[in-house]
Amino acid sequence: MSPPPSDRLDAPVSSARLTAESWEALFRAQVTLLRRFADDDVWDPITMREYDVLFTLSRCPDARARLRELNRESLLSQPSLSRMVERLDAAGYVAREPDPVDRRGTVVVLTEAGAQMQRRIGQRHAASIRRYFGPALDDEELRTLQQLCDKLRLAQEDIADS
Repeated sequence: MSPPPSDRLDAPVSSARLTAESWEALFRAQVTLLRRFADDDVWDPITMREYDVLFTLSRCPDARARLRELNRESLLSQPSLSRMVERLDAAGYVAREPDPVDRRGTVVVLTEAGAQMQRRIGQRHAASIRRYFGPALDDEELRTLQQLCDKLRLAQEDIADS
């Protein structure tokens, strides 16, 4: 029988500490990269957050989603997202329509102009992603990073809120 993890010389100080340190490393990497992306001049004429809404819609079935679904995928609060959708609607990048399943709800739909804007900015943003990720990670590391991030995100559905 092997000794408990805390008694092994090769064991981390504690699982809780390793978990916290891993989170901090992930968070700090994200903050550093988001600052670099925010400083890029690829976003004009919309903001990075507006682009995120267009990108998220572009990945939804039929390029449409309820506001609460968009909210789940973004870092914005519900009121901020509602105001942003109003601005994107006024600019012609999205349209708000009654939900065909629940007429009391609203569906946000990516318009053709919004899809074109998302693709145009997306190409420039993809070049930035390659510039910042390319020298830092090889293909195997990128696949591992994607798998780990997907695993973390999907695990949240099974973890109860406290």
